[in-house]
Amino acid sequence: MSKYTYENFLSLIKSIKIELPRFEMPELRMQELAAPVPIVQGGMGVGISLSGLASAVARAGGVGLIAANGIGMIEPDYFKDGRAANIRALRKEIRKARAAGDGLIGVNIMVALNDFKELLETAVEEKVDMVVMGAGLPIKNIPVEEIRRQGVKVVPIVSSSRAADLIFKMWKRMYKDVPDAVVVEGPEAGGHLGVAEEEIHDEALKIEHVVPEVRAALAVYEEEFGKEIPVIAAGGIFTGEDIYRIMKLGASGVQMGTRFVATEECDADVRFKQAYVGAGREDIGIIKSPVGLPGRAIINGFLTKAAESRRTFKCPWQCLAGCQADKAHYCISLALNNARQGKLEQGFVFVGSNAWRVESIVPVKQLVDELEAGYMKALFADMKGILAGLIERIHELKKEYRRLETSAARLKKEYEAALTAKIRSVGNTGASALREEYRRVSARLTELQLNMTERVYDAFEILMKGTRA
Repeated sequence: MSKYTYENFLSLIKSIKIELPRFEMPELRMQELAAPVPIVQGGMGVGISLSGLASAVARAGGVGLIAANGIGMIEPDYFKDGRAANIRALRKEIRKARAAGDGLIGVNIMVALNDFKELLETAVEEKVDMVVMGAGLPIKNIPVEEIRRQGVKVVPIVSSSRAADLIFKMWKRMYKDVPDAVVVEGPEAGGHLGVAEEEIHDEALKIEHVVPEVRAALAVYEEEFGKEIPVIAAGGIFTGEDIYRIMKLGASGVQMGTRFVATEECDADVRFKQAYVGAGREDIGIIKSPVGLPGRAIINGFLTKAAESRRTFKCPWQCLAGCQADKAHYCISLALNNARQGKLEQGFVFVGSNAWRVESIVPVKQLVDELEAGYMKALFADMKGILAGLIERIHELKKEYRRLETSAARLKKEYEAALTAKIRSVGNTGASALREEYRRVSARLTELQLNMTERVYDAFEILMKGTRA
């Protein structure tokens, strides 16, 4: 069975010169919205995922997210009026992403931000495709009617089925409505984590366990409101094989951040991206963030000094409710913005648990193609027992085809020689018999070609049903 690999299957198809539709992952659908590739690029602040990265992911078929937190730091007057700078920068980046091409564009907004309301209103005014909301429960003061009027989808981030159920229960009670999808983020994610530090290694909180639980919790709301509510898995997903594995457990798509940082289109400085490429497993650790949550980052000199000594700094403005910058000895927004600009000695880099596996910086399209190939490889491996007999039959047909192809070439040559001889000698009747034999072999070749094509399309249909299962 080892010979029945996805690569061998593609090689077989290529060798018999049969054109097939492109193998694709299942689309991620939220009612009328559909992303051809079921990948949401994580919203990464401060300024890591702006219009450049988001639009590239959207063009590649996924969902590109612009991170709203601290986005105003790319504006010259952030220190004068951070709130106004954030709103202006967000509006600019949304419009730049839209102008860069087609595809789905969303915004990630932290509920804990002091300007959450204004940023949400801006995203809705700009009619983004979706708003992803984490770092708090998006329940109170959500302009649901306006959101629906503008056609924006709402996607909260949760770390448990209990949190998902609470959000949906309160939305139902307060708004007679429910969100359109849910991101389930596990403790392997990068940046701020939705679990306590002592729970990070709790097996029960891993997405492999939580995704099916959230899927079950949302079933009642799907039935009541008559719509599918996709579960999007996040945290620790690195390969196409990972995508297949988690989607088989009930996820409709995935959210990925770490892999998209190491892309040419990511909006951060190349030195920020190189920090991912150069990181070892031992360099990644958990920090206590000024915002009161644990976070996963590359431990560097900046963080070590912050933990050991007090330093003076000026907080631009109170952007985050409950921030404890004084206790942490640094402003996290300033630190992340410095890192974005490549000034790592004055900041640090948030990463997912698998960042040490990043080997190079690649174009977004190349990364998406790699993930799609990995998904199909895993799907094929999972279904090769079903496909084995079919592929064996294709191999047998190919062998017969090659034998007859050789015979046909020989017969054609002999027929042409006999035809020449007949012209020279009226009594030569061999050409007629050779012609009939050549026609018979050619007809069989056509039959074999059709048979191989049918068998290959049968295999294709089985694989495509597998992606929709």
